[in-house]
Amino acid sequence: MKLGLHIADFTWDGGPAALRQQLGEVARGAERAGYDRVSVMDHVWQIGHLGPPEHEMLEAYTALGYLAAVTERVKLLTVVTAVVYREPGLLAKAVTTLDVLSGGRAMLGIGAAWNEEESRGLGLFFPSTSERFERLEEALQICQQMWSEDDGPYEGKHYRLERTLNSPQALSRPHPPILIGGAGEQKTLRMVAQYADACNIFDSPELAHKLQVLRGHCERLGRDYDEIEKTVQTRFDLGPRGERVEQTIEHLHELADLGIEVAHGTLAGVSRPGALDLMAERVIPAVDAL
Repeated sequence: MKLGLHIADFTWDGGPAALRQQLGEVARGAERAGYDRVSVMDHVWQIGHLGPPEHEMLEAYTALGYLAAVTERVKLLTVVTAVVYREPGLLAKAVTTLDVLSGGRAMLGIGAAWNEEESRGLGLFFPSTSERFERLEEALQICQQMWSEDDGPYEGKHYRLERTLNSPQALSRPHPPILIGGAGEQKTLRMVAQYADACNIFDSPELAHKLQVLRGHCERLGRDYDEIEKTVQTRFDLGPRGERVEQTIEHLHELADLGIEVAHGTLAGVSRPGALDLMAERVIPAVDAL
């Protein structure tokens, strides 16, 4: 099993003036600790269960560009891009740029979007649920076409591109891995089976069932279930003195037994000095062999 560090909170000691240095230190610390990837949210306001909307939130792809400059090894992605926040052609270009400038470390994490409050607040496009899922499928098709040798037009219900030229092309081959976030059984998991290299599902009692649903979609579409990287969204809280380290390791073993290959997790107190040490010293070595 591999671990991913998900950075979802930027309200840290020192305020905005200290954020650049702190974020760089956290990313480099995660890389030294042995994390496989670092991700950020694609939100423009903080989300409810993490804090009030007034708390600090960085724009995702600008932040990932900075993280590409201060790291050397970790994969970089959003968990996950809100499909309607950017036109698909521009999104493919942004992920390609991240891939080129990071030396082939970008992934496209994408989903149908859900935060209507922030969208309305900043005037971002936010159509109905059904339309967002239609646009998600078209965006996946556009990204795949832009990462291929086909630079011809694309004609969909919602998007029309006259020429899908993408130069330079991504370094990752055949393209930056596509991760779809969400666990909707009829639409999201079907799109995972049809288009994605990885899924991302919340760590919940329904996880085993959701994986079985994904397996069923793969069987119906003729897709090899084992080709898809199974990732889960979770939270690492090791306790102020590390009293929950063993509990965390035990739970990661349980996830591995279900077939989870990557656990993406926020880390309680990640910006505090030494917060990553226990992950590096005890948790990551314990799951490396899973």
